[in-house]
Amino acid sequence: MSASVLLRMARGLLDQAEPDTSGLWPRASAVLAGRALEASLRQLWDKEKLDLRGCSMRVQLICLRSYLDDAELAGRARHTWSALRRACHHHPYELAPTATELRGWLSVVEELATRAG
Repeated sequence: MSASVLLRMARGLLDQAEPDTSGLWPRASAVLAGRALEASLRQLWDKEKLDLRGCSMRVQLICLRSYLDDAELAGRARHTWSALRRACHHHPYELAPTATELRGWLSVVEELATRAG
Protein backbone atom coordinates (compact mmCIF):
# COMPACT_ATOMS: atom_id res chain seq x y z
CA MET A 1 0.00 0.00 0.00
CA SER A 2 1.28 3.47 -0.79
CA ALA A 3 2.27 6.01 1.84
CA SER A 4 -0.47 8.40 0.72
CA VAL A 5 -3.21 5.78 1.17
CA LEU A 6 -1.89 4.82 4.60
CA LEU A 7 -1.67 8.47 5.64
CA ARG A 8 -5.23 9.09 4.47
CA MET A 9 -6.41 6.16 6.56
CA ALA A 10 -4.47 7.36 9.62
CA ARG A 11 -5.92 10.87 9.29
CA GLY A 12 -9.39 9.39 8.84
CA LEU A 13 -9.07 7.67 12.20
CA LEU A 14 -8.12 10.98 13.80
CA ASP A 15 -10.92 12.92 12.15
CA GLN A 16 -13.63 10.37 12.94
CA ALA A 17 -12.55 9.28 16.43
CA GLU A 18 -15.41 8.33 18.68
CA PRO A 19 -15.41 8.33 22.49
CA ASP A 20 -16.35 4.64 22.59
CA THR A 21 -13.07 3.71 20.91
CA SER A 22 -10.83 6.17 22.75
CA GLY A 23 -8.17 3.58 23.52
CA LEU A 24 -8.05 2.08 20.04
CA TRP A 25 -7.89 4.82 17.41
CA PRO A 26 -4.65 6.48 18.61
CA ARG A 27 -2.72 3.24 18.42
CA ALA A 28 -4.33 2.23 15.12
CA SER A 29 -3.48 5.62 13.67
CA ALA A 30 0.12 5.24 14.92
CA VAL A 31 0.41 1.81 13.27
CA LEU A 32 -0.81 3.21 9.95
CA ALA A 33 1.54 6.20 10.21
CA GLY A 34 4.47 3.86 10.90
CA ARG A 35 3.60 1.80 7.83
CA ALA A 36 3.40 5.01 5.79
CA LEU A 37 6.87 5.99 6.98
CA GLU A 38 8.17 2.56 5.95
CA ALA A 39 6.50 2.89 2.54
CA SER A 40 8.07 6.33 2.08
CA LEU A 41 11.52 4.93 2.79
CA ARG A 42 10.95 2.03 0.37
CA GLN A 43 9.95 4.56 -2.28
CA LEU A 44 13.09 6.62 -1.62
CA TRP A 45 15.35 3.55 -1.77
CA ASP A 46 13.71 2.44 -5.02
CA LYS A 47 14.25 5.91 -6.47
CA GLU A 48 17.90 5.83 -5.37
CA LYS A 49 18.22 2.26 -6.71
CA LEU A 50 19.27 0.91 -3.31
CA ASP A 51 18.20 -2.43 -1.87
CA LEU A 52 17.91 -1.85 1.86
CA ARG A 53 15.00 -4.23 2.42
CA GLY A 54 17.16 -6.52 4.53
CA CYS A 55 18.30 -3.69 6.78
CA SER A 56 16.57 -2.74 9.99
CA MET A 57 14.59 0.50 10.18
CA ARG A 58 17.27 1.88 12.47
CA VAL A 59 19.90 1.39 9.78
CA GLN A 60 17.61 2.81 7.09
CA LEU A 61 16.95 5.90 9.19
CA ILE A 62 20.69 6.39 9.72
CA CYS A 63 21.20 6.18 5.94
CA LEU A 64 18.33 8.61 5.36
CA ARG A 65 20.45 11.59 6.33
CA SER A 66 22.87 10.94 3.47
CA TYR A 67 20.32 10.25 0.77
CA LEU A 68 17.66 12.76 1.72
CA ASP A 69 20.10 15.68 1.76
CA ASP A 70 18.10 17.24 4.61
CA ALA A 71 19.59 16.44 8.01
CA GLU A 72 16.80 18.22 9.87
CA LEU A 73 14.01 16.21 8.21
CA ALA A 74 16.01 13.00 8.64
CA GLY A 75 16.30 13.72 12.37
CA ARG A 76 12.58 14.44 12.67
CA ALA A 77 11.83 11.22 10.77
CA ARG A 78 14.04 9.25 13.18
CA HIS A 79 12.29 10.81 16.17
CA THR A 80 8.87 10.20 14.60
CA TRP A 81 9.66 6.55 13.94
CA SER A 82 10.70 6.09 17.56
CA ALA A 83 7.59 7.86 18.86
CA LEU A 84 5.29 5.85 16.58
CA ARG A 85 6.85 2.53 17.62
CA ARG A 86 6.47 3.48 21.27
CA ALA A 87 2.85 4.55 20.68
CA CYS A 88 1.99 1.23 19.01
CA HIS A 89 2.71 -0.76 22.14
CA HIS A 90 0.34 -0.65 25.06
CA HIS A 91 1.93 -0.03 28.43
CA PRO A 92 -0.36 0.11 31.44
CA TYR A 93 1.48 3.10 32.88
CA GLU A 94 1.43 5.23 29.72
CA LEU A 95 -1.36 7.12 28.04
CA ALA A 96 -2.12 6.65 24.37
CA PRO A 97 -0.80 9.46 22.15
CA THR A 98 -3.03 12.49 21.76
CA ALA A 99 -4.56 13.60 18.49
CA THR A 100 -2.21 16.60 18.50
CA GLU A 101 0.85 14.37 18.85
CA LEU A 102 -0.38 12.09 16.10
CA ARG A 103 -1.08 15.00 13.76
CA GLY A 104 2.47 16.25 14.31
CA TRP A 105 3.93 12.85 13.54
CA LEU A 106 1.69 12.50 10.48
CA SER A 107 2.93 15.83 9.16
CA VAL A 108 6.54 14.61 9.36
CA VAL A 109 5.62 11.39 7.54
CA GLU A 110 3.77 13.41 4.88
CA GLU A 111 6.80 15.65 4.38
CA LEU A 112 9.04 12.60 4.07
CA ALA A 113 6.63 10.96 1.61
CA THR A 114 6.61 14.10 -0.51
CA ARG A 115 10.40 14.27 -0.55
CA ALA A 116 10.73 10.56 -1.26
CA GLY A 117 8.34 10.76 -4.22
